[in-house]
Amino acid sequence: MTSFGKMLRNLRTTQGLSLAHLALQVHYSKGYLSNVERGKKPPTEDLARSCDQALNARGELIAAAHLDVVASTDTTPWQTAELIRRIQASDTTPGTLEGLHATVADLCCQYPYQDASDLRAEALRWLDQVCRLLRRPVGLHDHTELLVAAGWLALLIGCLEYDLGMRTAAEATRTAARQLGDEAGHSEIIAWTYEMSAWFALTQGRYADVVGAAQAGQAVDRAHGVHVQLIAQEAKARARIRDNLNLARDLERGHQVLNRLPTPGRVDNHFVVDPSKWNYYAMDAFRLAGDDEHAEEHARIVIAANTTPDGIVRAPMRIAESKLTLATIASRRGDLEEAFQLGMEALQGPRKSLPSLVMVAGELDSELHRRFPSEGQTADFHEALSALR
Repeated sequence: MTSFGKMLRNLRTTQGLSLAHLALQVHYSKGYLSNVERGKKPPTEDLARSCDQALNARGELIAAAHLDVVASTDTTPWQTAELIRRIQASDTTPGTLEGLHATVADLCCQYPYQDASDLRAEALRWLDQVCRLLRRPVGLHDHTELLVAAGWLALLIGCLEYDLGMRTAAEATRTAARQLGDEAGHSEIIAWTYEMSAWFALTQGRYADVVGAAQAGQAVDRAHGVHVQLIAQEAKARARIRDNLNLARDLERGHQVLNRLPTPGRVDNHFVVDPSKWNYYAMDAFRLAGDDEHAEEHARIVIAANTTPDGIVRAPMRIAESKLTLATIASRRGDLEEAFQLGMEALQGPRKSLPSLVMVAGELDSELHRRFPSEGQTADFHEALSALR
């Protein structure tokens, strides 16, 4: 079953609609809808939009259909997992690991701005080097350190694969990273694999799975920033199911946990959570909860924190989603011109996390169609969103 098919069935059954009733609303046959739900046939763009409107999915079905198309281009899903299996099969290692750890950390710091395909290729090359190192005789301690380095590389590669729409590869890599974390006894790596699972589920509309993965990860590691990010993913899911009471509790809890943690050394590392990153997550939750004042406040903090005084953008993905947040708020205020301009700027960013970008842009697309259904800029934004591949 595709992400679109699963989401469509879940929304339909949750709202108590039969296939026959939905077919009448969207003007497609019951048989065709059944095949789409089971992943036997792909949805047309028109069907995705019609179902999104009929089920009040706020752009989530449109995003799911789009990401299914991107995922179908993933032709080498097991490449990273196979390399990691080679690491696990070896029992030898060299004694010098400091340079390797520094390189892995530097690669993780390149995540916010480096081209995803290029960075994935570089990380894969280093993972291959780890395989070579593991073939040389060394002690158990260094062997464990190599497993840790491989675990961080696998986490990075899995995130990049998901950014590129390679869902199957990303899940295989996430699972392998979990195995490496287990073997090395490294709770932080294990917790990040739960965070990735929560992120995957969030962008696929599986909100109960987000909460489950986030809470399981929080139980694994409470000493690092990943604990805060897991709380943030839980909050984002609660915002989308309109569980505002628990959303407020999660946001307050996450802020308190973040304040108790030591100040991180390199805040540009993808696997480090700093106050700016917390603002980024809070922004998303407030936007979905309809709290435009706080959403705008956090969006502007994120943009300021990730732009240098001379205008250089340090975290284009965060800024893109911040602009989409401001665009959504502008749309709610009736300012189509500003909403369109900010939305287009977000889609044209130099570095994209495709699932997250499509999810948030899809929510703006739905907002524009609801408020300005007949305007040319609404159609233009939808066309630009559909062109993302």
